Amino acid sequence: MSSLEEPLGLGVGDLPRLSVSRLGGFSSSSSSSPRGAARYTGASYNGGSPQCRRAAADASCAAAELRDLPRKVMWDLPRFVKIVEVGPRDGLQNEKASVPASVKIHLIHKLVAAGLSAIEATSFVSPKWVPQLADAKEVLRGIQQAPGVRYPVLTPNLRGFEAAVAAGAREIAVFASASESFSRSNINCTIEESLARYRGVTAAAKKHGLSIRGYVSCVIGCPVEGAIHPSKVAYVAKELYNMGCSEISLGDTIGVGTPGSVAAMLEAVMTFVPKDKIAVHFHDTYGQALANILVSLQMGINIVDSSVSGLGGCPYAKGATGNVASEDVVYMLHGLGIDTNVDLNKLMEAGDYISNHLGRPLGSKTATALRKLTN
Repeated sequence: MSSLEEPLGLGVGDLPRLSVSRLGGFSSSSSSSPRGAARYTGASYNGGSPQCRRAAADASCAAAELRDLPRKVMWDLPRFVKIVEVGPRDGLQNEKASVPASVKIHLIHKLVAAGLSAIEATSFVSPKWVPQLADAKEVLRGIQQAPGVRYPVLTPNLRGFEAAVAAGAREIAVFASASESFSRSNINCTIEESLARYRGVTAAAKKHGLSIRGYVSCVIGCPVEGAIHPSKVAYVAKELYNMGCSEISLGDTIGVGTPGSVAAMLEAVMTFVPKDKIAVHFHDTYGQALANILVSLQMGINIVDSSVSGLGGCPYAKGATGNVASEDVVYMLHGLGIDTNVDLNKLMEAGDYISNHLGRPLGSKTATALRKLTN
């Protein structure tokens, strides 16, 4: 068994304190008592034997504890979470069949209509490396940019940056890896070389008054090196933050993270980067993405990357599946009472649209289940 086939977790004692915010199913405002405690919870009950009185007191305490459950386990989660939709770029970049620019533009408009305020639009990278995004200029110019909506575009070097600016980009993003091996295979340079390159890009962006987003890949594991130590992630995140990145997205590129390994990684990064500047970006290869998001929220993170209908994947990691589906993230957050400003029904319409175009089933469990109920 390889290192990536084993859980990359920690001991129970190393896990952070967990608390779930505003669970709707156990509303403290409910007027009904739990069935098993109903006959014992009246404050006026004084009769019966001492054993009965003790049982009544115990049951009353149990009922009170149940009513207080939301307050006890739901106080640490944020009231609002910003979803950064990465489907149009990260989700589509590995599609083999060409997706027309008009489809990408229409998808972005549908995502805006769903209430998303940050949508990764495209990447100004060489068409030789990512043929799917050769239409970056056409896509960015074709978007009817809505007020208050961000459309970050990936710019791997100064040449890409200049092309993005010429096309009207208002926010750019740079991409580094916490894995030396992945950096060499993915962007053909060492980590230090990539950081030196991005210092030039971010300096140019600041001169133009553009916002900058930073991405760190392989924050939990690498398809070549195996587990990545949190200190390596923290170093790269710190360097990107110091360059001027206003938001640092931490990506579990091959989806091997668990709540334990994610907690350790976030704790290391938070030593250098304020938690309100950190986003999490999980792939769902091992089915851990939602659990990883939850522990991230409990540690103070309130920015989550996701991809409509679970689009995307990692071409460098065998078996790595797509990003966590935006529909599933929104469903979970709304179930926790956390606001997102996203209309789930309209988001599912966007998922239907791109899934139908690609000729594949929906990649969201939430959308699949709700469609069965409504059809």
